Amino acid sequence: MTKKLLFTLALVFTVSLTFAQEEWGDVDKNKVTMRELPPVWPGCEASSGDPTAMNKCFTTMLSKHIAKNFKYPAEAYKNNDQGRVIVDFVINTEGKVEIVSTSGGSEALQAEARRNILQIPQMKPGMLAGKPKAISYKVPFTFKTGK
Repeated sequence: MTKKLLFTLALVFTVSLTFAQEEWGDVDKNKVTMRELPPVWPGCEASSGDPTAMNKCFTTMLSKHIAKNFKYPAEAYKNNDQGRVIVDFVINTEGKVEIVSTSGGSEALQAEARRNILQIPQMKPGMLAGKPKAISYKVPFTFKTGK
């Protein structure tokens, strides 16, 4: 009787575990593949579960955010200060932005790029194996005055 009970419990646990894995990975012939799910930008919740759609929505929303919040620093524009700034940042396990580094361009251009990225809204964090995971991004900003 005890062996049957243990076997049944083990079977139920295995089946539950298998169903739980479907969201974050696959098991095929003893090979486990885990999917990294990107952070979910507010407004992208409908694409949750499909990593390709989630990435596309994230990229689209990030591009819109950067364009909407872009401000060329007045003094830099006046002085024809141009350049390319790269911002490395992370969406941490709480869904908040953390700047890792900025490079290129002048300090004024770097400050503007950082300001823009720091205005990204809090979101649902990225996931790996069903647990929150910090996801890194690198975004280029090109500042051209057209003068």
